[in-house]
Amino acid sequence: MSAKASGEGRALVIETMAFTFKQKSILPGFGLSLGFTVLYLSLIVLIPLSATFLKTSSLTWPQFWHVVTAPRALASYRLSFGASAIAAAINLVFGLVVAWVLVRYSFPGKRLFDSLVDLPFALPTAVAGIALTAIYSSNGWIGQYLQPLGIKAAYSRLGIVIALTFTGLPFVVRTVQPVLEDLDKEMEEAAASLGADRWQTITRVLLPAIMPAALTGLTMAFARAVGEYGSVVFISGNMPMRTEITPLLIITKLEQYDYAGATAIAVVMLVVSFVLLLTINLLQAWSGSRMRSKSSVDSGLPALGEA
Repeated sequence: MSAKASGEGRALVIETMAFTFKQKSILPGFGLSLGFTVLYLSLIVLIPLSATFLKTSSLTWPQFWHVVTAPRALASYRLSFGASAIAAAINLVFGLVVAWVLVRYSFPGKRLFDSLVDLPFALPTAVAGIALTAIYSSNGWIGQYLQPLGIKAAYSRLGIVIALTFTGLPFVVRTVQPVLEDLDKEMEEAAASLGADRWQTITRVLLPAIMPAALTGLTMAFARAVGEYGSVVFISGNMPMRTEITPLLIITKLEQYDYAGATAIAVVMLVVSFVLLLTINLLQAWSGSRMRSKSSVDSGLPALGEA
């Protein structure tokens, strides 16, 4: 009897698991849509990335290490990741300001200003690079005023940061803007009526609400900047060991028919970018849960009045 009961119990568990996995949804077509999703991701993402690793595997470990740790490659890593981090941080600050202005204030030309935020999305990156070079060169509209101050924007690392900032700004603005639009203004008014000053309102009411979206925009801006090529190649000057970004080094190796060397550097960029993005996403999840728990402990706005 016990063996029979045990067998029936196992069968019941298996049926329950099968029911849970195949639980009917209001929208039909789960199997077909899942298969299409896996196929699409495989063709667009997984297979090309696998081919990159496969091509790199043709190198021996000493050859791979020699390629990816060459002084020229290390200099390009430092420049690409460093400039991308600086540009993403700048976009985080000013993207929040731009999103706040677009949501909270009304002024003439607001719709035009709002549409200009999406310009880096629509503008070809090469065109953006040429335009930025013309503006920030020594005889450009802005560069001619920077030159007497000893600031060289074009053909320098500063120019790379400017180009990456230009291409990454919309990511922060467009991720934060919908959150600010959904945020009720009465929360700020209630905080002020309970005695909170402006800084307390920002840090304890606004920031907890927009921080997850802001970190998402920061991540997207950083990811875009790391792989940016078209807008940077014109304004950087492309000087090895000084203003040569990693994507340009990969293109140079491809032009020299060094495909294994190019994919080896691409693998390093891929792995480092994945680790950084994973870290940022974990930070985002941790900060979101921490802020939610803190707001629940503090019981919201009444604590502001007591502060």
